[in-house]
Amino acid sequence: MMASDNIVDVTEANFQYEVISYSENTPVVVDFWAEWCRPCKTLGPLLERLAHEAQGSFRLARVDVDANPNLALHYGVRSIPTVKAFSQGEVVGEFSGLQPEGRIREFLSRITPPSPLALALEKALSLLQDRQWAEAENLLRDLLDQTPQQPEAQLGLAMALLGQGYGTAALEILRNFPASREYARAQQLLPLAEALKNSEDGSLPGATDLDIAYAQAIRLAGRGNLPAALDGLLDILRQNKTYRQGAARQAIVALLELLGPNDPQSRAYRSELAAILF
Repeated sequence: MMASDNIVDVTEANFQYEVISYSENTPVVVDFWAEWCRPCKTLGPLLERLAHEAQGSFRLARVDVDANPNLALHYGVRSIPTVKAFSQGEVVGEFSGLQPEGRIREFLSRITPPSPLALALEKALSLLQDRQWAEAENLLRDLLDQTPQQPEAQLGLAMALLGQGYGTAALEILRNFPASREYARAQQLLPLAEALKNSEDGSLPGATDLDIAYAQAIRLAGRGNLPAALDGLLDILRQNKTYRQGAARQAIVALLELLGPNDPQSRAYRSELAAILF
């Protein structure tokens, strides 16, 4: 287990100082665990990673309940793992059992101010919404230098690369994407990354008029002209809904993911896609 000032092992002897007193200035998240507890061995490293990522916006304190039974009794720990958050010397939040990373992040967001990394990620995502792909890429690369396993930043970087037509680089990220709540979105982007890579390699199909139209649409996407690319792909679907085992439809879905759900054009294109397919 990693240890630092922000990640500490606490006991009955130092709990008052390391948790209660410390929480007067900085929130403390206490992980009640035991060596024999399997879920604890999954939750513990996840909490450590999030504490490292938070850069001091909260402290993680670990309590071995077997070695410190009085603490577990005093704080009503009936099962493990149990996590309790302290602020100003009081318990302000808690959960029991192994939880998905997304729920734990939500739990932490309620008790901690945004970390510098969280603020940087928020800015990068805003740049993506504005289609400022290169600026977003630079910021996301800096973020991932500090937290390489941040799925939201990895997804954002893949989107920034796709927005600039860098299919090969995006494909490397998407094919090795970690299991996370962003995984499904990453998979939606894969067909576009593969098509852009094939465009870079000059290996897109060109045997029929629809093939030529498809290749042109992918080239337009690679040049950042997403609306024109979508128009071309939708026209292909109007003529053949199953073109190349759904290649046109999959590329449209990926481009809509790039545009984002709140983009006015995205909503219009989604409606048009539904009208064609259904």
